[in-house]
Amino acid sequence: MVTINYETIAFLKRPRTLILIVLLIISLTSIAIFGLQEGLDLQGGSMINLHLEEPVDQDTMNTVTAVLDKRLNAFGISDVKVRQSGSQDVIVEIAGVEPEKVQNVISTPGKFEAKINGQTAITGADISSVSAAEVTGNRWQVPFSVTTQGAEKFAKVAEGQAGAKVEMYLDDKLISDPQLDAGLANGKASTDISVSGGEESKQAANDKATEIHTVLESGALPVKLSVSGVNSVSAELGSQFEQGCIIAGLLSLLAIVAVITVKYKSPSLIIPIFVTSVSELILILGFASIVHWNLDLSAIAGIIAAIGTGVDDQIVMTDEVLARRDRSDRKNIVKTRIKGAFFIIYASAGTLIAAMLPLAYIGFARGSTGIGMLTGLAVTTVVGVLVGIFITRPVFADYMETFLIKSPKNMVKRISKDATPKKTKKKGRKTIAKELEQQKK
Repeated sequence: MVTINYETIAFLKRPRTLILIVLLIISLTSIAIFGLQEGLDLQGGSMINLHLEEPVDQDTMNTVTAVLDKRLNAFGISDVKVRQSGSQDVIVEIAGVEPEKVQNVISTPGKFEAKINGQTAITGADISSVSAAEVTGNRWQVPFSVTTQGAEKFAKVAEGQAGAKVEMYLDDKLISDPQLDAGLANGKASTDISVSGGEESKQAANDKATEIHTVLESGALPVKLSVSGVNSVSAELGSQFEQGCIIAGLLSLLAIVAVITVKYKSPSLIIPIFVTSVSELILILGFASIVHWNLDLSAIAGIIAAIGTGVDDQIVMTDEVLARRDRSDRKNIVKTRIKGAFFIIYASAGTLIAAMLPLAYIGFARGSTGIGMLTGLAVTTVVGVLVGIFITRPVFADYMETFLIKSPKNMVKRISKDATPKKTKKKGRKTIAKELEQQKK
């Protein structure tokens, strides 16, 4: 076992060990403060895929995602993520809300116009702010303010039109047609206007008022879009997935302990390998917490794969160092064999990353549909491999150099007595003669 002696203190003071300790503290602090972002398949929710009627440039796509994000927040949904997928698709992720309640709000272009006798008085571009919706019985009203230029334009069109209907359209659909008040038909600009209407019930009026308020406040979308698909996971099912992932993670760690215990039987190697694996897990989760990466089922599978790869690399390093233990120049032999092990590790890591990068690219380019749902697997696997080869694996190598150079025989019980080849004694002439006589008899 490793005790608090000179070698232990020297190992803890090594720069790479100190860096690992600092990164672990940062990761644990981030997890404690910011927590971990769970994907929809763990916390429950819906993913709505939106398809634009035509491909758009990046500026237009930025406007679309910004309007949708503002619209959903105005609708009262706080936990919402809107991101583009290519040049013609947008993915909206919401938690705790039924998708049917927001599909109309999302897919509505939001083109607003107010006309008097067929002449446009104001448009959605003239709206400067929207007040809270008011509902009385089955009647609803959404007050809003327009810019000074919008007010002057409205006053010019409305002048002398007292009693005329102000037809208000949302996406070319009439939503309200109140009569023009005489006070607004005198040619004087007024920035305060409202849109109102009635529904069959108070709940319907509430829903309509919320929808109108949301669309007016968020503004119009620059391009028409439609809902191309909806995937939902209930909160109960998400909780079951989460419990399953925790159990899978614990079983993976137990399996690691079992394998290295059977192979090495020495706590001086079992504990460092296990601690290294746990450190990698904390660093990966810390990275996810800092960048607010969603941990879904595929991401957790990637974490387990990365930890498994890490244990494999540590076994390679350990076996390389323990393969031959020449006492003549043990220090240089250990360092040489660690370098040889790192060559294998780097080659393996490069192959794995090369295999995962196309999967990650497809996921980011096409979104969480089809093969894109494996983006979490690709990203967490790559992050885990990079954490291993640049942080935890070098620290484990320092551990091997520090403690195996001094007394490797006391560190591991790899070769059993039965497996040790016994030296055969050479037979003398008398022995051979006796054996020949017995065979003749």
